[in-house]
Amino acid sequence: MSIGNSPEDERPFRDESQEARVPVGRALQQARIAAGLTVDDVSSATRVRIAIVHAIEADDFSPCGGDVYARGHIRTLAKAVNLDPAPLIAQYDAEHGGRPAPTPAAPMFEAERIRPERRGPNWTAAMVAAIVVVIGFVGFTVVKGGGSGNDAKSQVAEGSTPAASKSASATPKKDKPAPPSSEPSDSAIAAAPQDKVTVQVSAPNGRSWISAKDHNGRMLFDGLLKKGESKTFQDTSKINLILGDAGAIELYVNGKKIDDNFQPGAVERLTYTKGDPVAG
Repeated sequence: MSIGNSPEDERPFRDESQEARVPVGRALQQARIAAGLTVDDVSSATRVRIAIVHAIEADDFSPCGGDVYARGHIRTLAKAVNLDPAPLIAQYDAEHGGRPAPTPAAPMFEAERIRPERRGPNWTAAMVAAIVVVIGFVGFTVVKGGGSGNDAKSQVAEGSTPAASKSASATPKKDKPAPPSSEPSDSAIAAAPQDKVTVQVSAPNGRSWISAKDHNGRMLFDGLLKKGESKTFQDTSKINLILGDAGAIELYVNGKKIDDNFQPGAVERLTYTKGDPVAG
């Protein structure tokens, strides 16, 4: 009979924390059921398709189209079922390799700046100078010649003076145009060419991930827009936008502010064209 630990005491301890952790999709499903909501209810409230909601609750994130969209859907669904999205997103990052490095911004189209009108020659000043020369010559002739003929010439000279003053005062002066600003302003966006679509995206209420493409599908920008920053995009026919947190965003399309009352944390896919802005 040997003295020591029994074989049962030598078995490795189980990691109960890993076994007790509920998958992200399962946690969302349990919270939805506890809230008394159906998948249709959640889909209607968040605008996330029913098929994607079913896949996420089954812990299948492939229909989301990438980690960025998966995080946005997790955040939106968590808020809809009264869950804190931060732990679920952290768990997703831990299980899927962490958050990727931000994508560098692609060159964007900016609204064309208004150039000042080019001023022509100052013909008014030239005309006044010519009249002054004529008056001086006539006056010199009157002083030199004298007599009645001189009086007549003097009358001609005196009659010419009011005409010159009238011509000078009748011509309005042109105001010097203000120089263009170095950065595109709201007025510059409003005056953008009518044959193009101009979209300004601002983040006054917080930061948000955004993506912008032109009508050919070429990426104009894909990254994080920090609080207080703004981006302006322009294309000949169409701008496609994806907003990761639409509640933090303000939009100006063709010089007009878009008041869609986006909800915080909501993922929005929008399309804008030329003319009066209408989101697609």
